Amino acid sequence: MFESLSGKLGEVFDRLRKRGALSEADVSEALREVRVALLEADVALPVVKSFIDSVKSKAIGQEVLRSVTPGQMVIKIVHDHLVEMLGGAGEGPETDSGISLNAVPPVPILMVGLQGSGKTTSTGKIALRLQNRERKKVLMASLDVYRPAAQEQLKILGEQTGVATLPIVPGQMPVDIARRAIQAGKLGGYDVVILDTAGRLHIDETLMLEVAAVRDAVQPHETLLVADALTGQDAVNVAKSFNERVGITGIVLTRVDGDGRGGAALSMRAVTGKPIKLIGVGEKLDALESFHPERIAQRILGMGDIVSLVEKAAETIEKEEAERLAARVQKGQFDLDDMASQLKQLRKMGGMSGVMNLLPGIGKMKQQLAQANVDESILKRQEAIISSMTKAERKNPKLIHASRKKRIAAGSGTSVQDVNKLLKQHMQMADMMKRMSKLGQKGFMRSMGAMLPGMPGMPKL
Repeated sequence: MFESLSGKLGEVFDRLRKRGALSEADVSEALREVRVALLEADVALPVVKSFIDSVKSKAIGQEVLRSVTPGQMVIKIVHDHLVEMLGGAGEGPETDSGISLNAVPPVPILMVGLQGSGKTTSTGKIALRLQNRERKKVLMASLDVYRPAAQEQLKILGEQTGVATLPIVPGQMPVDIARRAIQAGKLGGYDVVILDTAGRLHIDETLMLEVAAVRDAVQPHETLLVADALTGQDAVNVAKSFNERVGITGIVLTRVDGDGRGGAALSMRAVTGKPIKLIGVGEKLDALESFHPERIAQRILGMGDIVSLVEKAAETIEKEEAERLAARVQKGQFDLDDMASQLKQLRKMGGMSGVMNLLPGIGKMKQQLAQANVDESILKRQEAIISSMTKAERKNPKLIHASRKKRIAAGSGTSVQDVNKLLKQHMQMADMMKRMSKLGQKGFMRSMGAMLPGMPGMPKL
C-alpha cells in the first residue's frame, strides 16, 4: 500500500535534502509535486487542497527558511500533517484494534457496507482477533437473508476460527435476527456480538432503511463500515453516504495489499471525520492489522515502521524456537533444520517484501527488488527441498552428493540446480553464524546488515 505515493514523495524530498538553503520558490515547487503525487494516488481533490494549504502556510514560514536543515523541516511538517489527515483513534478505552468495548456486555458491533467489500470475511477476522488478543467471548450473527448461502458462509467462518455463530432460523428477517442475537449474547454470557448486515451492489434506499432499522433495534456501540480500498474514490463516496445516513464510528479498509495508491485511506478520515480502525492485508483470517496514523505516515515518507515490524515478529516468532536457535548461533552451529525454521518464520512475517516494507530507508532497495523480479514462492520451494532430506542429511549437508541431490530434487518437485543453490546459501549463512559467534553482540549487529543480501530470495543488492 502507498508504494507509488511513497516513491514519488521520496524523489521530491531527496531533492530538498540535497539543497543547503530553501527559497520560497523551492518550497512551492516541491509542494506542487506533492499535490500531483497525492492526486495520482487517488486522494480526493478537496482533501489534497486542504492538505497543501495547511502545509504551505507553515513550510514557507521563517522557521523553515532559517532552519539549519530546511529540507528536513519541510519533511517533518508534511509528516505531521499526514498524521493529522489520517486521524487518530476514537475516544474512550479501546482494544489494540481501536475497537471500543467500553459498554455493558454483550457489546453490539454492527458491520455495514456494500456487497463484495469483504464484510463477512472482516467479521470473522475481527471476531478471531478479539477472541485471541482480548480474550473475549464473541458471538457472530449474519443478518444477510438475501445473498444465497451468506448465513452459511459466516457459519463456516465460525467453524474455521472457533468463534460461535447464531443458529440459522429460515425465514426470519434481519431486525428479528439482530434482536435474537443480542438476547442469545445475554443468555450465553458473551462479551461481544458482531452483526453482519446485508449489502447491495450500490447504495440504495432499501439498504439504508434496513441498516437504520437494525441500528435502531440494537443500538450498536460500534458501527464499522467495511470498504474496499481498490475502489478508490468510490470507497470515499460510500463512506460519506453511510456516515450521513446511518452514522458510523469507524472504518475497516479491506484489500489494502492490492492497492498501491492508498488514496482511499488518505481521504476517508478527512471526508467522514471517522477513524480507519483496521486494515485487511490479505486473505488469511489473521491478515488484519490495526491502523496507526503515525506509523502509516512514516511508511509513506520512507521512514519505515520498526514498531510494527517488532510487533509482527513478537506475534509470529515462537519464543522457544528463537531461544534454541540463539543458543546454537552462540556456539557457531547452524544446520539445515535451523535454516528451515528461519524460512518458516520469515514466511509467517509476510516474506521478504513484508519485512522490507517496514524497514526505514529501504525505498531504493525495494525498487531493485522489484526490478530483480524476486519470487517470494522461493521460500516455500526451499522449505520443500529441506523437507525432502533425511534427518542425517539435514544435520550434516556434506553427506549430500549427486545421487542424493537427484532424489531430493525429485521429492520436492524442484531441480538439482535449486538444491545446489539452497546448499550454497546454507553454507554462506552457516559461515556467517560461525563468524558472528566469535564477534560477540556488537559484531552480531554489524553482521546482520551483511547477511541480508545472502538470505533466501534476496538478489545481490
